[in-house]
Amino acid sequence: MPAYSFIEGVNDSKKVSEKKREELYEIITKEAICWGVGIVDQHEIDEINILNATKKAVTMAIESLTTKPEEILVDALTGIDTLGISYTSIIKGDAKSYSIAAASIVAKVTRDRIMRQWDEVYPTYGFAKHKGYGTAAHIEAIRQNGTCPLHRKSFLTSMNLN
Repeated sequence: MPAYSFIEGVNDSKKVSEKKREELYEIITKEAICWGVGIVDQHEIDEINILNATKKAVTMAIESLTTKPEEILVDALTGIDTLGISYTSIIKGDAKSYSIAAASIVAKVTRDRIMRQWDEVYPTYGFAKHKGYGTAAHIEAIRQNGTCPLHRKSFLTSMNLN
């Protein structure tokens, strides 16, 4: 975000309603000097684990930036490849840093939009509602319908599906 920028309502994405996140996403992506998103699919997450997939997605997001930042702020991650750019890891960064909060909104809206698209392909799972999180409704849908290609094996082994 430009140094002078302030968008009212930017906060930790978990503390902002879905409707407000969508509104803020549009403003953030228009006002930001540049922005990027990295996406790692479920197969690779199963191969390298969720932490390493998150680190990889951060690197992918950095690679997609059209302007090289002086420093990168990240939410509680260390050991990431920032392509030679200095970074600071902030625990609970989405609640403490305006820039990290804005990034959390962009990431959450991007993911939610993807899950709504997948809901059209696999409507019996309710992805548009729970966005793939391990809610009771999602677990029940898996029990009733079995799995679909989107389900991570690592997600399934952590759920009590018996």
